[in-house]
Amino acid sequence: MVGIVTAVSRSAAHTLSKPNEDKIRLLVGLGIEGDAHSGATVKHRSRLARFASEPNLRQVHLIHAELHDELRARGFAVAAGQMGENVTTRDVDLLGLPTGARLCLGDRAVIEVTGLRNPCAQLDRIQSGLMGATLERDQNGILIRKAGIMAVVVTGGRDYGGCGDGWRSAARRPDPRRAAAGGAPADPSVRHIRWGSCALRDAACGGSSG
Repeated sequence: MVGIVTAVSRSAAHTLSKPNEDKIRLLVGLGIEGDAHSGATVKHRSRLARFASEPNLRQVHLIHAELHDELRARGFAVAAGQMGENVTTRDVDLLGLPTGARLCLGDRAVIEVTGLRNPCAQLDRIQSGLMGATLERDQNGILIRKAGIMAVVVTGGRDYGGCGDGWRSAARRPDPRRAAAGGAPADPSVRHIRWGSCALRDAACGGSSG
């Protein structure tokens, strides 16, 4: 599996949409430097009242650009960062990744998947019906959430947006229905996905943890 990052985004305020940036820094155990959702404990306002002291498992939000393509074909005017994601990808099966899968971004940064993004009613502020368009059911009636995935930063580093760097994984892709049903356990057969510095490499992620 080979793919690219098409955009990186962040917002210092608790806005739904995040402006695109030339580059972002990932901070270990916190998230995106300068982003409102960065922090060791819960930062999403919808969860603060009940879970303020719990670990922040939503430090980084990723969305596949194919979702934007699908939504635009259905008449929704959406662009990278507009649905709140920090990292926009193409040709990466984000929804098929199990909980615990790790992605290597750049030469050092590593993020770990914590689950699917649960689309909320705020999406309808962008355009009426957008939230519903990110949900569907398969032939067995299982709900599929298509609004991307959430992750935490395991190893910090700088991610240079727009480099055209590639991701590679030799792992089998898990059944996305398992993830849609609440997340699958970490699968040891899933290798790290590397996003090298404008080159594809299979080596284990390296670098600092700061």
